[in-house]
Amino acid sequence: MVNTNDGSSGIGLGTLRRFVGEMGPSWVAGSIAAGPATMASLITAGASFDYDLLWVVVLSAVAGALAQYLAMRLGLLTERGIVAVVEDHLGERWAWVLVADAVIAAGVAQLVIMNTVAAVSATMTGIDARVWGVVWALALAIGLAGRGYRFLEIFAKALVTAVVIAFVASAFVVPIDPGAAARGLVPSLPGGSALVAAGILGGAVHITLITMHSYTMRARGWTDDDYDLATLDVGASMLVAFGIYSVAIFLVAASVLSDPALTTVSAATALGPLVGESAKWLFLLGLGGAAVSTLGGNTIVPPFLLADKLGWGTTVADSRYRALLAAVALASAPGAFIGGEVLGQLVLVLAVGTVGTPFAIAIVLYLLNADAVSRPTPPLANVGGVALFLVSGALAANFLREQVAAGVGPLSGAVTLFGIALAVASVLLIGKYAREERST
Repeated sequence: MVNTNDGSSGIGLGTLRRFVGEMGPSWVAGSIAAGPATMASLITAGASFDYDLLWVVVLSAVAGALAQYLAMRLGLLTERGIVAVVEDHLGERWAWVLVADAVIAAGVAQLVIMNTVAAVSATMTGIDARVWGVVWALALAIGLAGRGYRFLEIFAKALVTAVVIAFVASAFVVPIDPGAAARGLVPSLPGGSALVAAGILGGAVHITLITMHSYTMRARGWTDDDYDLATLDVGASMLVAFGIYSVAIFLVAASVLSDPALTTVSAATALGPLVGESAKWLFLLGLGGAAVSTLGGNTIVPPFLLADKLGWGTTVADSRYRALLAAVALASAPGAFIGGEVLGQLVLVLAVGTVGTPFAIAIVLYLLNADAVSRPTPPLANVGGVALFLVSGALAANFLREQVAAGVGPLSGAVTLFGIALAVASVLLIGKYAREERST
């Protein structure tokens, strides 16, 4: 563990090297963010609007880093899981709402991500996707329940690094227009681009990433003494690695793909005849790595929150947590049997996450500005957090309006009711904070 509160000024080269070796928790969050749902949004954006939405891609990395920074502060300064902190400072009902919010979002994502992992594996090997679904579920159960969090962290760091390298390499293979890319950094929203822009932002600022962060830091034993390390961890994973990943995918899609109907897998396949087999295989390898790392990171989210709420341990030393972890891993196998085109399913995953995220941001902001932590939150971080809440809330409201306008069916109706319930909870939480501020 790295302790930087020794009175020294700045971070020297030796300290930086130790930091790089110690980093990890935010890379697990980054492994979820850098997943097939985000990739689908990036490919759609590039293939549909050329370079015009590059500014949104860059903004998503900044927003994702800010959300993780706020979650990091809460976890470090309380040295507890977020559910336990919510239960102590807001009550049991609020804690259950947060658990339900995160578990529903992560559960829907788990099935669809497994479908994507199985589809990519089948494309690369020719073996039936359903077989791959069972294989990957067993591998998750054995790896995570057997070796615990540290296994996932090492796996995520290695795989995310490899994925970033693969996509950067593919970006060098395709012909990118630097002038058009530079113009894409100027904010604009072409007609029909609002939904895909929301998808890009939703992949970086997501309830699963926010709620899991206190638990991954606890698994490493980090405390307030590791504040500098934790901050660097967020910047390196979300701002740098995730940012490079997103920009590289977007540039590849904007440069050579022009079919808005392309999916994650078909986009990789389409690169072969366009710019050569090397680009195709680099893209497929990157896609496969991103999907696998996301599946592993997402698996630990429901067990973390449920175990914390039930008063269990959140490491494999507690057999109940280990059993819960194995159960979630094995329960992902049916995702490979869903079949069908994954693009629409991935959009639904982002939509459910977008609906659930504003409430999680509101919870974190409330706790950081109430009596849950000893240090005041920097004003700029508060302003950024409020902006994240407003943007994610607007995206969620827009999605719900579209669902109602299109006619509510069983699935969309369930998502709409889920969103309305969380919107009411967010308003009640804001009102609670306002009343408390007036009374002090």
